[in-house]
Amino acid sequence: MAYQEVFKRVEMKYVLPPDRMSAVREAMEGRMVLDRYGLSEIRNLYCDTPSWILARRSIEKPVYKEKVRVRSYGPASGEDTVFLELKKKYDGIVYKRRMALPCTEAMDWIAGGHAPDMHSQIKDELEYTIGRYGNLRPMMYLAYRREAYASTDGDGFRLTLDTDITARLDGMDLSGPPSGTRLLPEGYTLMELKIKGAIPMWLVDAMSASGIHKESFSKYGNAYKALVMGHPYIPRTEEA
Repeated sequence: MAYQEVFKRVEMKYVLPPDRMSAVREAMEGRMVLDRYGLSEIRNLYCDTPSWILARRSIEKPVYKEKVRVRSYGPASGEDTVFLELKKKYDGIVYKRRMALPCTEAMDWIAGGHAPDMHSQIKDELEYTIGRYGNLRPMMYLAYRREAYASTDGDGFRLTLDTDITARLDGMDLSGPPSGTRLLPEGYTLMELKIKGAIPMWLVDAMSASGIHKESFSKYGNAYKALVMGHPYIPRTEEA
């Protein structure tokens, strides 16, 4: 329960059809390797109010927004370790705080139970945020398969590739099979760049040559629009 992490970085997102993804993979050869997270199946329970206040703020693209979620890497229940996360974005910079907890303890805390009996800045921030909204609860299950890569140059540049992104509004359980509504068309990949400095020039050149452009894509925000508002995401490459 003492495991804690803090992240501060810029995140840039790109929705890639198969042909453009192939161009990126070709450019990555010899420059990126699977990092310590490697290949994983990520499952999330996004917490929100009954009126979806966090989701609605997310799609409004404000200067500041935040999300609260429970995340696991593969099936989780009982004493399995999960991460209770607070993700904030201010003026384009992402700040993430997370605590490792047993699944039952994290779910109990979100359901209105007591916070862990420990002293830490991360715990205090989570407790304040959960208490400020008062009625947060798991509202959406969202899962995907991820490949996580790190630069061989040791410059801290990371790149992740997410596929099979699915979401649902029932079955708020991290132990069952990942299923739900697909957010992207078959074969599409969500590429995220985790940047502390600048994008490597080899990737800039590859994206420019392939016509790859950054776009705003929030998994939670787009899942909310698809499942709650009835407006599924349409990639730019498929727009009429």
